[in-house]
Amino acid sequence: MLTTLSRKMLLCLTGLFLGFFLIIHLLGNLQLFLPVEEARLQFNWYSHFLSGNGLIKMVSYILYLSIIVHVIDALIITSKNKKAAKPYQKDRRGRASKWYSRNMGVLGTLILIFLVIHFQNFWYVYKFGTLPVDSNGNKDLYQLVVTTFQEWWYVVIYVLSMVALCYHLIHGVHSALRTLGVFHPKYVRWIKVAGAVYAILVCAGFAMMPIYIFITTG
Repeated sequence: MLTTLSRKMLLCLTGLFLGFFLIIHLLGNLQLFLPVEEARLQFNWYSHFLSGNGLIKMVSYILYLSIIVHVIDALIITSKNKKAAKPYQKDRRGRASKWYSRNMGVLGTLILIFLVIHFQNFWYVYKFGTLPVDSNGNKDLYQLVVTTFQEWWYVVIYVLSMVALCYHLIHGVHSALRTLGVFHPKYVRWIKVAGAVYAILVCAGFAMMPIYIFITTG
């Protein structure tokens, strides 16, 4: 059985790995901002490369496992904290902490719901659905992305989910580094600032994609 400390360490490590993956995922998706035909060919080639590379597949399995472990650990830790906490402790913490740090579970749940929708709309369709092919013979994932992001309600859900993710990351990055021992009173402020800048840039980058596609292709 894992101890509470072990679970917290695992939660931090999986969270940081997922945070690093977000950077890689964002960089790959920046191709969506290219001119339409160039974006189609580049993005479809990129998606085909990722799906056919053995090393990338192995990393993807680690990614899926990290998501599952992160969610399960978060649920267990949150449940234990609620059982151990007393009403007066919650009130005192509420006055001393940010609202998003007190609602990481709610933010995490919203992100998980978004992930399920996101995987179903893109990953599942790409892997198991029937997609047309582009002029290079690759599955036309770009057209699926464009078609999906032409629905205004999905754009709204996507952007709001990125807002939730942003707040989740702002607290999560700082909390994870502190739990792992990367903490010094002299540098804690800069660690917080760096974590916030990272969260805002990554989430703003993702949020701009559906907005850009909706405006330019709608």
